[in-house]
Amino acid sequence: MVNEPQSNSSNFSFITGILFWCTLVVVSCVYLTIPLITIFADAFKVSSSQAAWAGSAFSFAFAGGGLFFGVLSDRYGRKKLMLSGLLLLTIITPLIGSVSSLSWLVALRAIQGLAASMFPPSVLAYAMEMFPVKRRVTIIGFISTAFLMATIAGQLYSSFIVLSLSWSYVFYLLFAVYLISTILITFFIPKDKTQQPEGSFFSPFLRIGDIFKRKGLPLCYIISATLFISLVGFFTTLGSYLSSPIFGLSHQDILWVRAVGIIGMLVAPFDGRLVAKIGVKNVLWCGLILAGIGLGLLGSMPNIIFLVAMSVVFITGIAMALPALISLIGHIAGEFRAIAVSFHMFMVFIGASFGPILSIYLINHGGYLLSFEVLAGLLGLSLLVPFFIRLEEPRSYPASSQNETNVTG
Repeated sequence: MVNEPQSNSSNFSFITGILFWCTLVVVSCVYLTIPLITIFADAFKVSSSQAAWAGSAFSFAFAGGGLFFGVLSDRYGRKKLMLSGLLLLTIITPLIGSVSSLSWLVALRAIQGLAASMFPPSVLAYAMEMFPVKRRVTIIGFISTAFLMATIAGQLYSSFIVLSLSWSYVFYLLFAVYLISTILITFFIPKDKTQQPEGSFFSPFLRIGDIFKRKGLPLCYIISATLFISLVGFFTTLGSYLSSPIFGLSHQDILWVRAVGIIGMLVAPFDGRLVAKIGVKNVLWCGLILAGIGLGLLGSMPNIIFLVAMSVVFITGIAMALPALISLIGHIAGEFRAIAVSFHMFMVFIGASFGPILSIYLINHGGYLLSFEVLAGLLGLSLLVPFFIRLEEPRSYPASSQNETNVTG
């Protein structure tokens, strides 16, 4: 077991790779039932709206659980929470494949969402505390890339499995994925220093209010929500747009168009270099501007090549903005970073829940162009937020942590 890894770049790269992989496979679980809704409806003889609860139950549990377990990671440690989540996923996930009713499917998906919610806030807090300053934005960039890639990877995975196997194997095969991930976290991720518990079990939850006393921090959460309202709203509008008579693409063709967006996500790991050169707020601004331009132009020309190109521009902007936002939140929050990042995750998935609702409403009342423009407008409004956030100098960005030498020396 690796408790005190040596200070070298290969060790950093290996640990970064593990955290990237585990984040990807955990967060992908949010999206893997999207292509399965019609299959569930046929299998359980229910409507599509009822079958959609297989995804909604997970999302609500994931959002609420992320805030709850993020706070607990302060008390019990980041690695313990990450490992607990993966262990529970390993146990629960194959059970989902064996259910014979929608009610059991929804119930187990909610439990699965709670288990999965232990991982994201813990891994982000771990990255900010256990990696040195010069590495921190880079590791957050990789984790953010995993968050973004999961929106596509989860859908592609389940779509490919059901082409040759039944929907149950989507969950049976994930058992092996989560088992391997559990082993990787257990033996190759250094243990963080757990804080000494103070007060009662509920004491950490009373500290949630402290994050709203940090100047600028509540403003960051406006961007947290709008980023994912725009991202998930984009995917919803894009799918409907491409399947409409204008393009007439099949479900599989639409997935391939979405998959091209992964190209734009590859910029996220390089956010650290951009932050070092131009500053975190400037990177955040550039990302929001780029995303707004790409999204605003998406519906202006009914040409598939132009649409794919603008999709890549939009996702590139999101991939620039998200790691910078997380780093900014961690910097402002200081010793409250775990709670602050947990609330960021909560706002992210609140935004992700409203994204489809807003985009479908806009499509029904004004068409695809209106949906793209309103979503782009939200990003435009978010550009104003960083003007009201002041970063404390002279302390170096991001805030130093006494644990920061535990991973790379």
